[in-house]
Amino acid sequence: MSSLGELRKLAKGKDRKQSRGKERYPDNKTALLFLLPWFVGLAGLTIGPMIASLYLSFTDYNLLQPPQWTGLDNFTAMFGDARFWNSFRVTVTYVLVGVPIQLALALALAMLLDKGMRGLSLYRSIFYLPSLLGGSVAIAILWRQVFGKEGLVNGFLAWFGVDGPGWIGHPDYALGTLIVLNVWTFGSPMVIFLAGLRQIPEMFYEAASIDGAGRSRQFFAITLPLLTPIVFFNLVLQIIFAFQAFTQAYVVSGGTGGPGDSTMFYTLLLYKEAFNELDMGYASAMAWFLVLVVAAFTAFNFWLSKYWVFYDD
Repeated sequence: MSSLGELRKLAKGKDRKQSRGKERYPDNKTALLFLLPWFVGLAGLTIGPMIASLYLSFTDYNLLQPPQWTGLDNFTAMFGDARFWNSFRVTVTYVLVGVPIQLALALALAMLLDKGMRGLSLYRSIFYLPSLLGGSVAIAILWRQVFGKEGLVNGFLAWFGVDGPGWIGHPDYALGTLIVLNVWTFGSPMVIFLAGLRQIPEMFYEAASIDGAGRSRQFFAITLPLLTPIVFFNLVLQIIFAFQAFTQAYVVSGGTGGPGDSTMFYTLLLYKEAFNELDMGYASAMAWFLVLVVAAFTAFNFWLSKYWVFYDD
């Protein structure tokens, strides 16, 4: 009898464990039901168009007639197009120059705002505002007024007797004005840097001060190494955004990519090929090449990160 009672107790204990396990791991059908609209959108608005564009990149398609399979002709024509390589060069220059300067400025201002000054929330909102407006048509139009021949920049230079050029109308300076516009939208990485700075324990700086380390030494020995995961995150994110830049170049150049194709961004040329020339097959090939380039840049950053990104472990 005693053995029978013990078996019953064991069975009851097993039932309790199973019931607790069911409570801990509830049925996922409800969660999947709520996620269903997102999965439908992912399939219909992302994966579906990507597969369709991949197919169109191997065809001759002008939106008016059925696509005709041409194999690698679009890619062959693309790699032999001088205008394609010029747009690629302009875009890579924009990325390699604009992104590091933007991140450096964002980090500098984040460290300034991290000092606990009064009205921190107000300053943070003011500095973040350009990131919300930087890609808008209104700001791009404003940029034309600022860097035009009679713009604010030349008005300021006139006080010192300098006759400035039409910055957006000169092929040597037009791309530089767009890089300045990109740098000006530093608010988003600045807020992320500020959050990262708040996570660094103050005791590290106190110990460094006791050892006689100055501000510069503390920055390079404490702040920067502990902030490298945030730097890496911002770097990858801003490179992807910079490769997709379109509105600024389209509005500032009037949709021409001028002067002399100096602001002909890759996405702008892709847009012109697709909707001005109605060469959707060629534009699809350009789009997939851009995907591969961005993926290559991202993969290279992840590979390189093991040499300069430091985590807690």
